[in-house]
Amino acid sequence: MADIASHETPSTSGKPIEKKNNDKKQTVLEKHGYALGKTIGNGSYATVRIANSNRHERQVAVKIVSKFHAPGDYLKKFLPREIEVVKGLKHPNLIRFLQAIETTHRVYIIMEYAPNGSLLDMIRRDTYIDERRSRRWFKQVLNGVEYCHNHGVVHRDIKCENLLMDQNLNLKLSDFGFARGQMIPKDGIPLLSETYCGSYAYASPEILRGIPYQPQLSDIWSVGIVLYAMVYGRLPFDDKHLAQLLKQVQSKVTFPKVPKVSYACRALISRILVPQRLRVKIRDIHEDNWVVDPVVSVQTSSTTRSFERFSDEIPKSSITEGEETTMDRMVHFKEQVQRTQGDR
Repeated sequence: MADIASHETPSTSGKPIEKKNNDKKQTVLEKHGYALGKTIGNGSYATVRIANSNRHERQVAVKIVSKFHAPGDYLKKFLPREIEVVKGLKHPNLIRFLQAIETTHRVYIIMEYAPNGSLLDMIRRDTYIDERRSRRWFKQVLNGVEYCHNHGVVHRDIKCENLLMDQNLNLKLSDFGFARGQMIPKDGIPLLSETYCGSYAYASPEILRGIPYQPQLSDIWSVGIVLYAMVYGRLPFDDKHLAQLLKQVQSKVTFPKVPKVSYACRALISRILVPQRLRVKIRDIHEDNWVVDPVVSVQTSSTTRSFERFSDEIPKSSITEGEETTMDRMVHFKEQVQRTQGDR
């Protein structure tokens, strides 16, 4: 009986056709000076591989999107929007877009390669991040997000999985699959978004409620979740059930007793994880006492294990973790929001 997991069709030479397709992929990229290396991420319709670039004289990451497997809406709307958005962004705390190549069957997105994994990887390795490193990385995230907002771009999917580490352990924001441009306020009036996207655990109350929201303020909420995740090694809200999550995010955020985190850091988190009308702006976060003053961390050793850590149930990135795709998560999010609204 044939292996049910194998769907390769042998050719007359005895080699699977898939190998020929891989050769074609490599040939297309080689014409542009890229030599494909190992795979570092898989999704239902995209793969991420490392490549050596003659043109850039360094390693790069190549996101390979299959036109046969990707949803039509993604190919017609979201992928072009993502490419258009990232083309205009250049900041030390953003993964840099280098080139896009389109063929009959695939789209190749060439990006800066971050060799040291994600912030989530770092948290899982160290249990939690001490305040000294958390402050440094938080500032980097804040700078990248502020740059995006100043250029009219909202990310809408900020989370630990989408914050990557370069060779110098600097954080860079990646994955602009949910991003949207041209969101600069008009006549001082912020533009609202009605696309309910992202990951539950990092989503703001207004997104979970399914109401029009200011995406810049929603990004700030997600940045606050990232800070909490760094210093505590866990997420502040349980995202297993959307209805319960919605109740939690509309309540005052609570803090575990361990690890010990400074009052200044907890106060900042409390200024961020509040209703939209009360949420602190980025310019005010830059002036916050914890951000400005490099106080000595009061956290205990990372060997302390008596508190909840990240689990494998945390939402994972569509490409790097091989879970739901961007479109799958968007549809699922809409369905869950609508279902929760029906329960009220």
